[in-house]
Amino acid sequence: MATPYDVLIIGTGVSGLAAAMYSGRFQLRTAIIGEMTGGTIITTDDVANYPGFKNISGMDLAERIKEHALEYKIDLIEEKVTAVVKLKNGLFRATADGKDYESKTVIFATGTKWRTLDVPGEKEFLNKGVHYCALCDGAFYQDKAVAVIGGSDSAAKDALVLTQYASKVFMIYRKDKIRAEPINLQRVLSDKKITVITNTNVTEIKGDADVKKIMLDKPFNGKKELALDAVFVAVGHIALSDLAKNLGVKLNDKGEIIIDRQAKTNVPGIFAAGDVVDTNFKQAITGVAEGVLASYAAYSFIGENSGK
Repeated sequence: MATPYDVLIIGTGVSGLAAAMYSGRFQLRTAIIGEMTGGTIITTDDVANYPGFKNISGMDLAERIKEHALEYKIDLIEEKVTAVVKLKNGLFRATADGKDYESKTVIFATGTKWRTLDVPGEKEFLNKGVHYCALCDGAFYQDKAVAVIGGSDSAAKDALVLTQYASKVFMIYRKDKIRAEPINLQRVLSDKKITVITNTNVTEIKGDADVKKIMLDKPFNGKKELALDAVFVAVGHIALSDLAKNLGVKLNDKGEIIIDRQAKTNVPGIFAAGDVVDTNFKQAITGVAEGVLASYAAYSFIGENSGK
């Protein structure tokens, strides 16, 4: 077996890349492994809340952090990690694409996946009018009627992105008011293309070859069906924490990894950062900061345990 890494970072979003960059600065032997370099932020068209950049695309921001990380001697491995175990000698072993990678410490920056509606028609019309990324797929619906399901700030941003293409955007939310940041809420409410429907749930998605309409649990304009061409689901995310859970890492009731202010978990040698952890305010800048804290905590852990 090759010499073990000092730090193995699982997840190649901006949090993981920031952790890799700082691990490289600390001259730790570092590998970062993940399927989609850049993470979910690369599906964001407009990032206007990252300090130092008044406006930058998610793709460009991720690319800059990646380039900075690769200034150091780190290994970037674009594969899916399928298992992580702790060995009897105290090292951790991750398996990706049939290959094993051993390390003294692990940083989980595995992020989240999109939460689904779990209504009839959602699976059947996936990529046939049902989507989870407005930036990725909105351009297919030029001059069409579409709906965003959800009421978060992310849902509001999706609705605003879709106004660049669609002729009409419905924003459908189960609660009494959408929960967007004030500036995005103002933009949504002032955009003539967007109609907000609150206190309403989607019960079914219908169509033939593609989506044609959705069914609602309450009437809108006197009808429980709404004709449209696409549904963009924005009802939150699920933490990708199973690999950490299998190592005995504690999770909260949302399935998020519990960390302290130093990005430490309850398992010595395991740290975590980004959307997968239990912080309330999840932003690129907070995830990047957690990644840096995690790399420093790993650096300290290795120093404290060297020679033991």
